[in-house]
Amino acid sequence: MKLKDVLISFLINGLRIEMNKKLAIVQVLPNLISGGVETGVLEVAKYITQRGHKSIVISGGGRMVDQLESDGSNHIKWAIGRKSPTTFFYIIKLVRFINNNNIDIIHARSRIPAWIVFLALKFIKKNRRPHFITTVHGFNSISFYSSIMTKGERVIVVSKSIKRFIIKNYKINASKIVLNYRGIDSKVFNSNKLLSKEWIYSWKKEFPGLKNKIILCFPSRITRRKGHEDFINLIFRLKQDNLNIHGLIIGDPKSPSDKYLNALKKQINHYGLNKNVTFTGYRSDVKNIMALSDIVFSLSREPESFGRTIIESIKLKTPVIGYDHGGVGEQLSMIFPQGLVELNNKENLYKNTIKILRKKPEIKNTNLFELENMLKTTLKIYEEVSF
Repeated sequence: MKLKDVLISFLINGLRIEMNKKLAIVQVLPNLISGGVETGVLEVAKYITQRGHKSIVISGGGRMVDQLESDGSNHIKWAIGRKSPTTFFYIIKLVRFINNNNIDIIHARSRIPAWIVFLALKFIKKNRRPHFITTVHGFNSISFYSSIMTKGERVIVVSKSIKRFIIKNYKINASKIVLNYRGIDSKVFNSNKLLSKEWIYSWKKEFPGLKNKIILCFPSRITRRKGHEDFINLIFRLKQDNLNIHGLIIGDPKSPSDKYLNALKKQINHYGLNKNVTFTGYRSDVKNIMALSDIVFSLSREPESFGRTIIESIKLKTPVIGYDHGGVGEQLSMIFPQGLVELNNKENLYKNTIKILRKKPEIKNTNLFELENMLKTTLKIYEEVSF
């Protein structure tokens, strides 16, 4: 065999060995209580473990940890997202953790954890330093503090809206930005499977008063920016039309005594809607409820980077209405423009709701926003920076 052939064979075999290398990947975020970001972390963690890579998640913990660990990941409980000067002590712990483990990738999903990672990596020798990846999940305040999310070797953005936002407001090399829309598993978000006889029976037993009601669903954490007042106003307007309507608000407040939650309850009482609106709290079967609903709503007053419930609703063939801004507007214009409503336009919100209730529009199948595409792209990013 000629020397040239020997060298080519050596390079090919070396590349094959390198590409078969199993990575150790750490994702870092404040907690694993609930939410779209947290769901995405679990999905990525499960995907990479299924392909033989090592998955570690560092967070302050929460109800989603059990699922994470049952899917094969390791969880380290650190309050790494806490807004406190003591959080910076985690820099030392993280340096020790990296030096004692062969970590290939650290993927930061939030600002405080990203700063902890960024500073810790300064104390790691270059030959042992993991690659730093960030995902910009939201329209954060424009500041030096927020700029950390643009410091990754690759900066993942979850919508074109976010990409335009960071290019406009930060000095960043556009070539390192990767658009990776969040994705939904159509096999899981399937109405026929979700609305089983067993689930329907259990639902009717728990909520007997909803029989024959028109159900409007508002799946969202209970915070001031999400537009709960607009949803309650809509229910009031529809009730005045003598529609047999019921609104479900699905999500957690910060605490049972949360001031905003109490303000919403006062608003409901003022409008006489106590029998027309239900706070369900956190529900593990939220996708089943969305499949059962007549319309799902996304009414955030501030632009969302990506409206996960928009895509979930479309996969479930449930009509969805959302304000036309940010990622929600971007997604609806691509897959369900009938659901677009001008931001804060309560009259159009009402009219569009009536229009959809009178005649449910056809919702076509779409290959856009598939979970598999999001996961493949994420792993490809990890591999590109590692090999």
